[in-house]
Amino acid sequence: MAIDFIAPDLDGAGLRIGLVQARFNDWAGEALAQACLGELAALGVDEDDITHVTVPGALEVPLALAKLAQAGDFDALIAVGCVIRGETYHFEIVANESAKGIAQVALQRGVPIANAILTTNDEEQARVRAAEKGRDAARVAVEMANLLWALEESGDDVDANLE
Repeated sequence: MAIDFIAPDLDGAGLRIGLVQARFNDWAGEALAQACLGELAALGVDEDDITHVTVPGALEVPLALAKLAQAGDFDALIAVGCVIRGETYHFEIVANESAKGIAQVALQRGVPIANAILTTNDEEQARVRAAEKGRDAARVAVEMANLLWALEESGDDVDANLE
């Protein structure tokens, strides 16, 4: 039996991408979003095919992603924001619950979501990581959108193997 291999595909031409940005720690969210948008453009995603929305904070990101996914207009979604550790347990709640919500939306809606919500101990860590994490999120979104398209195209073969 031959092994099917689907190579990573970073061609963003024709893909529709939704970007949800948390405004809490806005300087970090803005750095993430700008790096992400720049990389999406470099990958060939047309700016007219990008919808960029903002929400108050990381806990609101999953609901906005769910609404975008429900619309069915997007090949992939991206979450950006920043949660910085404070002196209380609130950091863990926000970090864990936003990540859990993002994963749930992706799995329930079948839409790839690149999670670029930074969770750092301090502002310096966020400043160091923001640009690269934003670019990474763009690459993940494009690659996963293309992978799902490729899997759907070969779906008849995959479905036959599952029976």
